[in-house]
Amino acid sequence: MSAGAAAASSPVVVERLADRVIIRLNRPEVRNAIDQSMVDALHAVCAELEADPKVAILTGSSGVFAAGADIEQLRNRGRDEALAGINSKLFTRIQELPMPVIALVDGFALGGGAELAFACDFRIGTPTTKIGNPEAGLGILAAAGAAWRLRELIGEPRAKEILLAGRTLQAEEAKAIGLLNDVVDPEDLELAGGALADRIASFAPLAVRLSKSAFHAPKDAHPLIDNLAQAVLFETEEKYARMDAFLAKREVKKRAKAHAAATEAMAQQADPRATSSTDPRADQEGRTE
Repeated sequence: MSAGAAAASSPVVVERLADRVIIRLNRPEVRNAIDQSMVDALHAVCAELEADPKVAILTGSSGVFAAGADIEQLRNRGRDEALAGINSKLFTRIQELPMPVIALVDGFALGGGAELAFACDFRIGTPTTKIGNPEAGLGILAAAGAAWRLRELIGEPRAKEILLAGRTLQAEEAKAIGLLNDVVDPEDLELAGGALADRIASFAPLAVRLSKSAFHAPKDAHPLIDNLAQAVLFETEEKYARMDAFLAKREVKKRAKAHAAATEAMAQQADPRATSSTDPRADQEGRTE
Protein backbone atom coordinates (compact mmCIF):
# COMPACT_ATOMS: atom_id res chain seq x y z
CA MET A 1 0.00 0.00 0.00
CA SER A 2 1.36 3.44 -0.92
CA ALA A 3 1.92 6.13 1.72
CA GLY A 4 -0.96 8.14 0.27
CA ALA A 5 -3.31 5.18 0.36
CA ALA A 6 -2.26 4.35 3.92
CA ALA A 7 -2.97 7.93 5.03
CA ALA A 8 -6.33 7.89 3.30
CA SER A 9 -7.34 4.73 5.15
CA SER A 10 -5.96 5.81 8.52
CA PRO A 11 -8.52 6.84 11.18
CA VAL A 12 -6.35 9.88 11.89
CA VAL A 13 -4.26 11.90 9.44
CA VAL A 14 -1.42 13.89 11.00
CA GLU A 15 0.41 16.85 9.48
CA ARG A 16 3.60 17.74 11.34
CA LEU A 17 4.87 21.32 11.05
CA ALA A 18 7.75 23.08 12.77
CA ASP A 19 5.67 24.66 15.54
CA ARG A 20 2.41 22.70 15.47
CA VAL A 21 0.75 19.41 14.62
CA ILE A 22 -2.54 19.23 12.72
CA ILE A 23 -4.61 16.15 13.58
CA ARG A 24 -7.49 15.29 11.28
CA LEU A 25 -10.12 12.74 12.27
CA ASN A 26 -10.56 10.58 9.19
CA ARG A 27 -13.57 8.30 9.32
CA PRO A 28 -15.94 10.40 7.20
CA GLU A 29 -17.98 7.37 6.14
CA VAL A 30 -19.28 7.13 9.74
CA ARG A 31 -19.13 10.87 10.52
CA ASN A 32 -15.81 10.39 12.33
CA ALA A 33 -17.29 8.10 14.97
CA ILE A 34 -14.63 7.37 17.57
CA ASP A 35 -13.70 3.69 17.53
CA GLN A 36 -10.81 1.75 19.02
CA SER A 37 -8.60 2.32 15.98
CA MET A 38 -9.05 6.09 16.28
CA VAL A 39 -8.39 5.94 20.03
CA ASP A 40 -5.16 4.04 19.38
CA ALA A 41 -4.07 6.48 16.68
CA LEU A 42 -4.75 9.48 18.92
CA HIS A 43 -2.76 7.90 21.75
CA ALA A 44 0.16 7.59 19.33
CA VAL A 45 -0.06 11.29 18.45
CA CYS A 46 -0.27 12.18 22.15
CA ALA A 47 2.95 10.26 22.74
CA GLU A 48 4.63 12.36 20.05
CA LEU A 49 3.35 15.61 21.55
CA GLU A 50 4.47 14.61 25.03
CA ALA A 51 7.97 13.87 23.76
CA ASP A 52 8.14 16.96 21.52
CA PRO A 53 5.62 19.53 22.83
CA LYS A 54 3.87 21.58 20.14
CA VAL A 55 0.52 23.30 19.70
CA ALA A 56 -2.03 20.83 18.31
CA ILE A 57 -4.96 21.57 16.02
CA LEU A 58 -7.64 18.87 16.10
CA THR A 59 -10.19 18.92 13.31
CA GLY A 60 -12.71 16.69 11.60
CA SER A 61 -13.41 15.97 7.94
CA SER A 62 -16.24 16.28 5.43
CA GLY A 63 -18.05 18.93 7.48
CA VAL A 64 -18.19 16.87 10.70
CA PHE A 65 -16.00 17.01 13.80
CA ALA A 66 -17.10 13.74 15.43
CA ALA A 67 -20.67 12.54 15.68
CA GLY A 68 -19.94 10.40 18.72
CA ALA A 69 -18.42 7.12 19.76
CA ASP A 70 -18.87 4.13 17.47
CA ILE A 71 -22.24 2.73 18.53
CA GLU A 72 -21.54 -0.75 17.18
CA GLN A 73 -18.49 -1.02 19.43
CA LEU A 74 -20.33 0.55 22.38
CA ARG A 75 -23.15 -1.98 21.94
CA ASN A 76 -20.73 -4.82 22.53
CA ARG A 77 -18.77 -3.30 25.43
CA GLY A 78 -19.40 -4.53 28.94
CA ARG A 79 -18.41 -3.78 32.52
CA ASP A 80 -14.70 -4.46 32.03
CA GLU A 81 -14.45 -2.08 29.06
CA ALA A 82 -16.29 0.62 30.99
CA LEU A 83 -13.92 0.27 33.95
CA ALA A 84 -10.96 0.44 31.55
CA GLY A 85 -12.00 4.00 30.63
CA ILE A 86 -11.13 3.61 26.95
CA ASN A 87 -12.21 7.09 25.88
CA SER A 88 -11.85 8.87 29.21
CA LYS A 89 -8.15 7.98 29.50
CA LEU A 90 -7.52 9.31 26.00
CA PHE A 91 -9.40 12.57 26.57
CA THR A 92 -7.62 13.14 29.89
CA ARG A 93 -4.31 12.59 28.10
CA ILE A 94 -5.31 15.17 25.49
CA GLN A 95 -6.27 17.68 28.18
CA GLU A 96 -2.94 17.13 29.89
CA LEU A 97 -0.79 17.60 26.78
CA PRO A 98 2.02 20.09 27.51
CA MET A 99 0.96 22.65 24.90
CA PRO A 100 -2.55 23.92 24.06
CA VAL A 101 -4.91 21.95 21.84
CA ILE A 102 -7.31 23.78 19.50
CA ALA A 103 -10.47 21.97 18.38
CA LEU A 104 -12.01 23.06 15.07
CA VAL A 105 -15.61 21.99 15.53
CA ASP A 106 -17.47 21.95 12.23
CA GLY A 107 -20.85 20.25 12.11
CA PHE A 108 -21.70 17.56 14.66
CA ALA A 109 -19.80 17.17 17.92
CA LEU A 110 -22.03 14.78 19.83
CA GLY A 111 -21.49 12.27 22.61
CA GLY A 112 -17.85 11.22 22.59
CA GLY A 113 -17.17 13.84 19.92
CA ALA A 114 -18.38 16.57 22.28
CA GLU A 115 -16.30 15.12 25.12
CA LEU A 116 -13.25 15.15 22.87
CA ALA A 117 -13.87 18.84 22.15
CA PHE A 118 -14.37 19.58 25.87
CA ALA A 119 -10.91 18.13 26.58
CA CYS A 120 -9.29 20.68 24.27
CA ASP A 121 -8.14 24.12 25.42
CA PHE A 122 -9.91 26.08 22.69
CA ARG A 123 -12.94 25.37 20.52
CA ILE A 124 -13.74 27.24 17.31
CA GLY A 125 -16.99 26.41 15.55
CA THR A 126 -18.94 27.23 12.41
CA PRO A 127 -22.63 28.13 11.93
CA THR A 128 -23.37 24.42 11.41
CA THR A 129 -21.85 23.32 14.72
CA LYS A 130 -24.13 21.20 16.91
CA ILE A 131 -22.70 20.11 20.23
CA GLY A 132 -24.27 17.99 22.94
CA ASN A 133 -24.40 14.74 24.90
CA PRO A 134 -27.43 12.56 24.10
CA GLU A 135 -25.98 9.44 25.77
CA ALA A 136 -28.89 9.00 28.19
CA GLY A 137 -31.12 8.36 25.19
CA LEU A 138 -29.00 5.28 24.47
CA GLY A 139 -29.15 4.02 28.03
CA ILE A 140 -25.67 5.15 29.03
CA LEU A 141 -24.04 8.31 30.40
CA ALA A 142 -21.38 10.71 29.18
CA ALA A 143 -18.56 9.00 31.06
CA ALA A 144 -15.53 10.35 29.17
CA GLY A 145 -15.35 13.71 30.90
CA ALA A 146 -18.56 15.60 30.14
CA ALA A 147 -20.08 14.75 33.53
CA TRP A 148 -17.49 17.03 35.19
CA ARG A 149 -15.72 19.06 32.47
CA LEU A 150 -18.95 20.53 31.15
CA ARG A 151 -19.91 22.03 34.51
CA GLU A 152 -16.47 23.64 34.74
CA LEU A 153 -16.83 25.06 31.25
CA ILE A 154 -20.38 26.44 31.29
CA GLY A 155 -21.79 26.08 34.81
CA GLU A 156 -24.22 23.65 36.40
CA PRO A 157 -27.61 24.74 34.97
CA ARG A 158 -26.56 24.58 31.32
CA ALA A 159 -24.52 21.43 31.89
CA LYS A 160 -27.56 19.68 33.36
CA GLU A 161 -29.69 20.68 30.37
CA ILE A 162 -27.19 18.99 28.08
CA LEU A 163 -26.42 15.92 30.20
CA LEU A 164 -29.80 15.21 31.80
CA ALA A 165 -32.22 16.58 29.23
CA GLY A 166 -30.26 15.85 26.06
CA ARG A 167 -30.15 19.44 24.85
CA THR A 168 -28.00 20.03 21.76
CA LEU A 169 -26.55 23.51 21.44
CA GLN A 170 -26.37 25.43 18.19
CA ALA A 171 -23.23 27.38 17.36
CA GLU A 172 -24.22 30.88 18.47
CA GLU A 173 -25.68 29.68 21.76
CA ALA A 174 -22.56 27.63 22.44
CA LYS A 175 -20.46 30.73 21.79
CA ALA A 176 -22.68 32.92 23.99
CA ILE A 177 -22.12 30.68 27.00
CA GLY A 178 -18.39 30.25 26.36
CA LEU A 179 -18.39 26.69 25.10
CA LEU A 180 -17.07 27.92 21.76
CA ASN A 181 -14.38 30.60 21.70
CA ASP A 182 -15.50 31.80 18.28
CA VAL A 183 -17.75 30.98 15.34
CA VAL A 184 -16.44 31.50 11.80
CA ASP A 185 -17.51 30.56 8.29
CA PRO A 186 -16.55 26.98 7.34
CA GLU A 187 -14.07 28.17 4.72
CA ASP A 188 -12.31 30.26 7.39
CA LEU A 189 -12.21 27.58 10.08
CA GLU A 190 -8.68 26.30 9.48
CA LEU A 191 -7.44 29.86 8.97
CA ALA A 192 -8.90 30.83 12.35
CA GLY A 193 -7.29 27.82 13.99
CA GLY A 194 -3.98 28.64 12.33
CA ALA A 195 -4.15 32.27 13.47
CA LEU A 196 -4.74 31.18 17.07
CA ALA A 197 -1.88 28.70 16.82
CA ASP A 198 0.33 31.49 15.42
CA ARG A 199 -0.48 33.68 18.41
CA ILE A 200 0.30 30.91 20.89
CA ALA A 201 3.49 29.97 19.06
CA SER A 202 4.70 33.58 19.24
CA PHE A 203 4.96 33.30 23.04
CA ALA A 204 7.74 31.62 25.00
CA PRO A 205 6.95 27.88 24.76
CA LEU A 206 7.98 27.09 28.32
CA ALA A 207 5.91 29.98 29.65
CA VAL A 208 2.87 28.63 27.79
CA ARG A 209 3.50 25.10 29.06
CA LEU A 210 3.86 26.15 32.68
CA SER A 211 0.86 28.50 32.43
CA LYS A 212 -1.27 25.58 31.24
CA SER A 213 0.05 23.34 34.02
CA ALA A 214 -0.69 25.97 36.66
CA PHE A 215 -4.15 26.59 35.23
CA HIS A 216 -5.12 22.94 35.55
CA ALA A 217 -3.47 22.38 38.93
CA PRO A 218 -5.71 21.57 41.91
CA LYS A 219 -6.84 24.54 43.96
CA ASP A 220 -4.74 23.47 46.94
CA ALA A 221 -1.59 23.60 44.79
CA HIS A 222 -1.84 27.40 44.50
CA PRO A 223 0.02 29.66 45.03
CA LEU A 224 2.97 27.30 45.48
CA ILE A 225 2.81 25.95 41.94
CA ASP A 226 2.59 29.48 40.52
CA ASN A 227 5.62 30.61 42.51
CA LEU A 228 7.64 27.55 41.54
CA ALA A 229 6.76 27.92 37.86
CA GLN A 230 7.67 31.60 37.98
CA ALA A 231 10.97 30.77 39.68
CA VAL A 232 11.85 28.47 36.79
CA LEU A 233 10.87 31.07 34.18
CA PHE A 234 12.75 33.88 35.93
CA GLU A 235 16.00 31.98 35.36
CA THR A 236 15.53 31.22 31.64
CA GLU A 237 17.57 32.90 28.91
CA GLU A 238 14.37 33.47 26.94
CA LYS A 239 12.92 35.58 29.76
CA TYR A 240 15.95 37.88 29.69
CA ALA A 241 16.00 38.04 25.88
CA ARG A 242 12.30 38.85 25.60
CA MET A 243 12.36 41.45 28.36
CA ASP A 244 15.51 43.07 26.95
CA ALA A 245 13.80 43.27 23.55
CA PHE A 246 10.71 44.79 25.15
CA LEU A 247 12.74 47.42 27.01
CA ALA A 248 14.81 48.22 23.91
CA LYS A 249 11.66 48.67 21.83
CA ARG A 250 10.16 50.95 24.49
CA GLU A 251 13.36 53.00 24.56
CA VAL A 252 13.25 53.42 20.78
CA LYS A 253 9.65 54.64 21.02
CA LYS A 254 10.59 57.00 23.86
CA ARG A 255 13.47 58.47 21.86
CA ALA A 256 11.31 58.82 18.76
CA LYS A 257 8.67 60.68 20.78
CA ALA A 258 11.30 62.96 22.33
CA HIS A 259 12.79 63.65 18.90
CA ALA A 260 9.38 64.52 17.48
CA ALA A 261 8.70 66.90 20.38
CA ALA A 262 12.10 68.58 19.94
CA THR A 263 11.55 68.95 16.21
CA GLU A 264 8.16 70.54 16.79
CA ALA A 265 9.64 72.95 19.38
CA MET A 266 12.38 73.99 16.97
CA ALA A 267 9.81 74.55 14.23
CA GLN A 268 7.74 76.76 16.52
CA GLN A 269 10.79 78.80 17.50
CA ALA A 270 11.68 79.32 13.85
CA ASP A 271 8.13 80.33 12.95
CA PRO A 272 5.95 81.45 15.89
CA ARG A 273 2.90 81.37 13.61
CA ALA A 274 3.28 77.60 13.54
CA THR A 275 2.13 77.48 17.17
CA SER A 276 -0.51 74.85 17.72
CA SER A 277 -4.09 76.07 17.56
CA THR A 278 -4.54 74.66 21.05
CA ASP A 279 -2.21 77.41 22.40
CA PRO A 280 -4.41 80.13 24.03
CA ARG A 281 -2.23 82.83 22.45
CA ALA A 282 -2.96 81.48 19.01
CA ASP A 283 -6.68 81.56 19.78
CA GLN A 284 -6.36 85.17 20.97
CA GLU A 285 -4.51 86.14 17.79
CA GLY A 286 -7.26 84.52 15.75
CA ARG A 287 -9.91 86.60 17.52
CA THR A 288 -8.08 89.94 17.21
CA GLU A 289 -7.20 89.70 13.57
